[in-house]
Amino acid sequence: MNNRKTILLIILCGFFITNAVTAEIIGSKIFSVEALLGMKPAHIQLLGFTLDFNMSAGVLNWPIVFIISDLINEYYGVKGVKMISYITTVLIAYTFFVLYGASALPPAPFWVELNQTDAEGYPLNINNAYSIILNSGMGIIIGSILAFLLGQITDAYIFKKLRLLTNNKHIWLRATGSTVFSQLLDSFLVIFVAFYVFGNWEFKQILAVGSVNYIYKFAVAILVTPLIYLLHFAIDKYLGKERSEELIEEATYS
Repeated sequence: MNNRKTILLIILCGFFITNAVTAEIIGSKIFSVEALLGMKPAHIQLLGFTLDFNMSAGVLNWPIVFIISDLINEYYGVKGVKMISYITTVLIAYTFFVLYGASALPPAPFWVELNQTDAEGYPLNINNAYSIILNSGMGIIIGSILAFLLGQITDAYIFKKLRLLTNNKHIWLRATGSTVFSQLLDSFLVIFVAFYVFGNWEFKQILAVGSVNYIYKFAVAILVTPLIYLLHFAIDKYLGKERSEELIEEATYS
């Protein structure tokens, strides 16, 4: 534990897993980006559908996941990203299993009675609300796990290719470029599996909604680029310049 390389990996993996699992848990809430920013609904006309920027609350965490993924790739290579991605995939599936089990537990009568109304005085079935919020449909579970795993692997390999092409220069290019491509896959795959394979959406609706989601994720990927440089600088200071360069060189060709 005196090895800073090991400590750094534990910290990065901890943030990675926590944000990935949290994103899956909070993802059932859909919020309005326009309302958050105090703007009017966008009403984008696309493929015959009128769409606004309504997003899953999980998008709050996913940018952090991809930033951490790029940092793991930067210092530990594709093997490091694949390792943590596989572990996190198993833990996400385990989390869904536990949530289903918790929802199936019989509620205590006093708990239901104490929560018969919400904060505004409307009738509330707290046990039903608990199950609805925490239990995702099978299509969403499979779609989100597939999108996460394939998105991560795609991100890792594109990151490495861009790093080799630029000879370890232009951090912004490999970090942002890999995220932009992987998020293209992620934006469409989860809703395709959840609402086309397991649901009743038209394919053009998948394309329309996926496109709006991707526009948002593309913008976020650009906006968080300075954070990549800040964290890269902090890690280099923590490891020391010589050790940092050794890890990056090893990760590049491993």
